[in-house]
Amino acid sequence: MTGHRIELGLNSFGDVASDGGQMFSDAETVRLLIDEVQAAERVGLDIFSVGEHYRTNQVDSATAVLLAAMSGVTSRIRLGTAVTVLSTNDPVRLFHEFSTLDAASNGRAELVLGRASATESFPLFGYDVAEYEALFDEKLDLFMQLQKGGPVTWSGSTRPALTGQTLHPRMREGGIPTWIGVGGTSDSVIRAARHGLPLMMAIIGGTPQRFSRNVQLYERALAQFGHAPQPIGQHSLGLVAPTDEEAQDLWWEWWQPVVKTIARERGFYAPTRERFARELDSGALFVGSPETVATKIATMARDLHLSRFDLKYDLIGLPRDARAQTIDLLGREVAPLLDELLTKDALHA
Repeated sequence: MTGHRIELGLNSFGDVASDGGQMFSDAETVRLLIDEVQAAERVGLDIFSVGEHYRTNQVDSATAVLLAAMSGVTSRIRLGTAVTVLSTNDPVRLFHEFSTLDAASNGRAELVLGRASATESFPLFGYDVAEYEALFDEKLDLFMQLQKGGPVTWSGSTRPALTGQTLHPRMREGGIPTWIGVGGTSDSVIRAARHGLPLMMAIIGGTPQRFSRNVQLYERALAQFGHAPQPIGQHSLGLVAPTDEEAQDLWWEWWQPVVKTIARERGFYAPTRERFARELDSGALFVGSPETVATKIATMARDLHLSRFDLKYDLIGLPRDARAQTIDLLGREVAPLLDELLTKDALHA
C-alpha cells in the first residue's frame, strides 16, 4: 500500500444495540442497521458489510435480505458480507441472491466467503461439521464457475449436478468482487491464492503483525499460480470516540462480557485489564481517539500491505449513540488523518 488511501469499511454482525439502558428488540436492531448504513454513506465510507450468524442477540441470519434493504436507501456505498458461510450455503441460491442484489444496487454487491469460525449453521441446515473442509472446497469451486457466466456443467457430492445450466439474473461481466476470509491458517491463504481471489484477514486478538507471514505466503503463492497481485484486507474490532479514555472505558464495559462468553466457548484468553491494555497498545483492538485509530490503521497498512480495513463497530448491548459516534468519526476524522499518514509514508519511501 503506497500513496493511495486504503478503503475504509464497517462490519456488523447484527449485534443487538441498546438505548438508555434498554436492549433493542431484534426488529429494532434490523432497522437500526438500515439507518447506520445511510450514516456510513453520508460520511464517505467505502463499504458496509454484514456477517452471517445464528445466535441470540445477533440478527444477521438473512444477510442478502438485509443488504437488499440497505441498497434501497443508499446510492454509492458498496454492500458486502463479513463473512458468508459458504460451507452451509447452496452456491446456486447464493448466486441468485447476490446477482439480484448486485442488479438492484447498480453494481455495489460484494462477498467475503469463509468456512465459519462459529459452526451453528452446520446442524441448523443439516451438514456434518466433520466435512468442514470438503464442503467449502467443493462449493467454492462451483460458485466461482457460476460467476464466470454461461452454461455450467458440474457434478459433486454436496448438491445435485448441473448440466448446461445458465442462472438468471446474470451477474455482471466477471462476477462480483469475491474475497476469501481467513482466520490465520496457511491452507486458507493458499486457497485464496489458488483461485486468484482477494484476501480478507480476520484479526481479532494478539499482535496483528504476526499475520505478515500469511501476507508473504499469499503474495508468493499468487505469483506461483500465475495470478496478478490482489487486494489484502483486515477485519478487526474497535470503537472511535473523541478521546482515548472515553473510547477505552466504553469498549471495556461491553467488550468484556462478550469475550468472557467466547473464552468459555473456544478456550480464548480471559478478558483481564492487563490483556485489554496490551490489545489496545499493540494488539488487534482499534479503540481510541480518531488520531489513535488512524495511526494504528496506518501501521497495519504498512506492515500487512493492506488496501482495505474494515472495523467491526457493533457489540452486543453497545449503546446506539456509541455506534453512531464511531461511524461519524471514522468517516469524518479517521479517514482524512489516515490519508495524511499514508501520503507522508509515500513521500518518504
